[in-house]
Amino acid sequence: MIILGLTGSIGMGKSTTADLCRQAGLPVYDADQAVHDLYAPGGAAVNDVEAAFPGVAPQGGVDRGLLSQRLIDDPSGFSRLEAIVYPLLRVQRDAFVIAHAAADVVVFDIPLLFETGGEAQVDAVMVVTAPPQVQIARVMARPGMDEAKLKALLARQISDAEKRARADFVVYTDQGLTAAAQQLALILQTIRAPDWRPAPPPGERRRENPLRPHLDARAEPRQV
Repeated sequence: MIILGLTGSIGMGKSTTADLCRQAGLPVYDADQAVHDLYAPGGAAVNDVEAAFPGVAPQGGVDRGLLSQRLIDDPSGFSRLEAIVYPLLRVQRDAFVIAHAAADVVVFDIPLLFETGGEAQVDAVMVVTAPPQVQIARVMARPGMDEAKLKALLARQISDAEKRARADFVVYTDQGLTAAAQQLALILQTIRAPDWRPAPPPGERRRENPLRPHLDARAEPRQV
């Protein structure tokens, strides 16, 4: 089994790319959905999150809007939240892998893959990207989103440029679904090749990225 990590900054098209993976027949572990399940009434994280952030679970489940506002007001709370949620997510990921043991490729859809050191748990990383103006337009169109929330979210994420530099594969999502699907197909063809091997340990030479010529041909996005 090859575990392919899927990540990208907010608004870059990660969820759409995850759907393309499913359409290609790949099992996809959705970390964000897993968090929703943990926060739902009766979820494994509800009691501990409420204890750490009193008042965020008024109806028996964690209200993500209330929790988000609490974290915007006090960013130091992220470490407390992560200490509660991440161990539970690891258990879910392990169960997911066992449940799909017959698959040759599975996808871990994890928004903060690099930020949490999750790249150590996958065989290769696929980063989704788009120009800054596309990213901002997508994010600001979401219900309840405002500039303060966007800044708080971006503050927790490493830059798009760094993610692309650390990626094994890059998918551009601003050229439409057909183009993104074609890029995904190339990636799957590459990692399914008999002579493909996962990336070497840090410090050793990385293999060539088959999308690198396309990546280098694109203008470097400005930082948002």
